[in-house]
Amino acid sequence: MVFGFGKTKHRELTPRQLDSLLRQGRALVIDVREPNEFAAGHIPGAINQPLSGFRASLLPDPGGKQLVLSCAAGRRSAMALEKCAAARSDIDTHLAGGFAAWRAAGLAVED
Repeated sequence: MVFGFGKTKHRELTPRQLDSLLRQGRALVIDVREPNEFAAGHIPGAINQPLSGFRASLLPDPGGKQLVLSCAAGRRSAMALEKCAAARSDIDTHLAGGFAAWRAAGLAVED
């Protein structure tokens, strides 16, 4: 699914789509929530890069995997995608509904 949060169109993955990509080793999740939120539970293997200090240039090399941004409910990850677009980054995908949707889908959570 594609939606617009500002001027840029972003791709959304459902929790099940992201889970499938992770199981296939084809995605790397960047969680843009604050460290205390991340510490309370996150998608297994996710890397924390809070929106408060987010810079597209500091994103890790995904090693051929698709970078997917995530937050609590989808708003902050969309804001981070706007920053990626402004930096002319090709990162354009986030988790629809964020970590709340992931948890609601009953998928694995790491503390």
